Amino acid sequence: MKAITANRLRDGVVVFLGADAAWVEAFADAALFAAADADAALAAAKAQAEGEQFGVDVYAFDVETENGVPVPVKMRERIRALGPSVRLDLGKQAAA
Repeated sequence: MKAITANRLRDGVVVFLGADAAWVEAFADAALFAAADADAALAAAKAQAEGEQFGVDVYAFDVETENGVPVPVKMRERIRALGPSVRLDLGKQAAA
């Protein structure tokens, strides 16, 4: 599976493409795509983000399931999904 991410242009916040093609801040709300469908979804997301001047650095990344929960495969995307790794009282992990 794959998910699509970007940085919101107005404030730099990490966002993920949601199921209804809207950008969401929580990885839990991100749409997941089969590898075969990810390229088309990524192309559409890039066009949308550029056309709306909404986001930059739009790319797809691998997702796996751990204990029934989707999680990013690589550490970079795990950090982007949770927030800063130096303090657990900051970022998205502080709200959990």
